[in-house]
Amino acid sequence: MTGRPGRTGRAGGQAGAGELLELVRSGRATTRGALQQATGLSRATVGQRLDRLFRAGWLREGAGGPVGSPQGGRPSITLEFDDDHAVVLAADLDTRHARAAVLSLTGEILAEHSGALAVEDGPDLVLGELGGWFAELLEKAGHRSQEVCGMGLAVPGPVDSDTGRVMQPPMMPGWDGYDIRGRLARSFTERTGAPAVPVLVDNDANLMAYGEQRTGHPDCSAFVLVKVSTGIGAGVVVNGSVFRGIDGGAGDIGHIRVGAEALCRCGSYGCLAAVASGGAVARRLAETGVPAASGSDVRDLLAAGHPGAAALAREAGRQVGDVLATVVTLLNPGVLMIAGDLAGTPFLTGVRELLYQRALPRSTARLDVVTSRLGERAGLVGAGALVVEHLYAPERVEERLLALGV
Repeated sequence: MTGRPGRTGRAGGQAGAGELLELVRSGRATTRGALQQATGLSRATVGQRLDRLFRAGWLREGAGGPVGSPQGGRPSITLEFDDDHAVVLAADLDTRHARAAVLSLTGEILAEHSGALAVEDGPDLVLGELGGWFAELLEKAGHRSQEVCGMGLAVPGPVDSDTGRVMQPPMMPGWDGYDIRGRLARSFTERTGAPAVPVLVDNDANLMAYGEQRTGHPDCSAFVLVKVSTGIGAGVVVNGSVFRGIDGGAGDIGHIRVGAEALCRCGSYGCLAAVASGGAVARRLAETGVPAASGSDVRDLLAAGHPGAAALAREAGRQVGDVLATVVTLLNPGVLMIAGDLAGTPFLTGVRELLYQRALPRSTARLDVVTSRLGERAGLVGAGALVVEHLYAPERVEERLLALGV
């Protein structure tokens, strides 16, 4: 029995198993009848494709039981994505610290670890260490390595999303062009004996923005997050997708020239990061005798109410706010989120002072300037979500089902 041409789907006009899974995951169609209506497929065809998803363990019948149909007749069994069939591993690298976690497919953190890990020690050592962290976290979370469906990694540098390699990263010496995906996959396999799984790599600000937008601002169609820590970077989410530019360089606002004489880590003079990042504030504090070497040190001083740190953070906020006036005018976002080590009241006050002074009133009339809700977990949540959306995208479901023998 053949169905009518599907209203969603790929070549041939028929919606495949991947499209049906996407409809259920998004909540747009959660019964067999609703799937038939959304796709134009026959009842038999919908049943066949759902059967494959059930056998893969990706779908289950809803816990709420049958629901009535608006058209009357026999109640329908609801369908839902089975988020218990796999877990995701995620890590967020900063310049001197790292955070790693096991996450459910819905983004719940099941086990977490953070500790010192310096990117300047090189990719081989750092990624090897992460493989060990992941193995220990899985045991802590009570999950087997075979349950891992993918890994996500946030790094403090520009990433070519096609290759997963960082491109000329100012703060990651020795990482330029390195095969991060391959090394992290090998490290995990060496530690656990599990088969290799897909590894996705992206810039930390991108993944923080993705995590924050999805969890706290899902209806915001233009979302900007600015991370101000040892360096400065921005993540942009437009219509639910990360905007990366041609080769991953979008959002690198830390290297906009602001006319100062300070030498930046990229080798140029006058970059915003050289005068207004957490690292820049730390250097200025150190010059006055205050022990500070990084953005995290400045964060600790701000938390302790250090007046010198607060004054410099506000000044840095004004410098960043001046640049963000252009960003807001260009992108017209609904939410501008400040995150990272300097994301406190003094810095935010400085940002608002210059932003509202320099930007057109129309650009800021409907703008919310806020601070991070997920905090240090934003990159982990974003990395986990990126993996899930990649693996369960309609165009990828069919090949994964075939690989499973379903």
